[in-house]
Amino acid sequence: MRAVQVLKPGSPLELVERPMPEPGPGKVRVKVEACGICHSDSFTVEGHYPGILYPRVPGHEIAGHVDALGPGVTAWRVGQRVGVGWHGGHCGVCANCRRGDFVLCVVMQVPGIAYDGGYADYMIAPQEALAAIPDDLTAIEAAPLLCAGITTFNSLRNSGAGPGDLVAILGIGGLGHLGVQFAVKMGFNTVAIARGPDKAKLALELGAHRYIDSEAEDAAKVLAGLGGAKVILATVTNAKAMSALIEGLGVDGKLLVVGVSPEPIGVSPLQLIGKRRSVAGWPSGRASDSEDTMRFSALEGIRPMIEIVPLTEAAKGYARMMKGDARFRVVLVP
Repeated sequence: MRAVQVLKPGSPLELVERPMPEPGPGKVRVKVEACGICHSDSFTVEGHYPGILYPRVPGHEIAGHVDALGPGVTAWRVGQRVGVGWHGGHCGVCANCRRGDFVLCVVMQVPGIAYDGGYADYMIAPQEALAAIPDDLTAIEAAPLLCAGITTFNSLRNSGAGPGDLVAILGIGGLGHLGVQFAVKMGFNTVAIARGPDKAKLALELGAHRYIDSEAEDAAKVLAGLGGAKVILATVTNAKAMSALIEGLGVDGKLLVVGVSPEPIGVSPLQLIGKRRSVAGWPSGRASDSEDTMRFSALEGIRPMIEIVPLTEAAKGYARMMKGDARFRVVLVP
């Protein structure tokens, strides 16, 4: 089979031929029909995640169908449409797993990090990591929903916001363009925030009730003038931009962070205490959450905006994503 691997940290993605993998006990072999390219794939390419064994095949937005079953697999059948996201397996016995927090398993496996991922014709995954794909979604549509989709959907539905509440989406990129769609369909009064006037038309087409150009307006003041946001979903990777919106939160408002930044978020105790504000993060979800994400997307007509790239040009697609040129998700196909 073909696979795109990273030979060692910092080395370029390279297309190679490998033997077809066989599923062991409790594992399944998935025929990959589509695999999204995610910014988190840089953990593997650059070696920023501890414990990765190289060479390694990246990819954790995997959609396809079950090709073969290992011994002891009873929940899935050959030919069934399945996906694998960031949650790629768990131990089942640690304190977090015993509470059902599988995505916070202390030894959680991530495809493309703990084992070879979806930049390939086939991949092996633990049976507990699989999520069933609805018939109404194509593999190409489903792939980005298994990371960008579940992250925004799951964070919003667990945010504490209710129908009619003011919810702002900071950033209209790979995560944000899905976050806007989910927020609108969940019944939130949705405000999209981004830099420059060029994304205003897109934000409104995605369903946002209002667009704020953060270069032309003080977004925090605008939100405060609207009564204050119940939730600001921060999908950008700029901690300074997140910090600038704290004053836009209303009473019991929450800055909910899903965009990864190495820089600290700046907030004073007075900003938090005065209106019972909070800052929190959200880490994707488990396989059942992926299924909920895809079913909701199919039901409400929510789809990622994608660029399709053949597996043979994975390096070009990855480079385009890293430069921020993609609009908005890049998906590899065989």
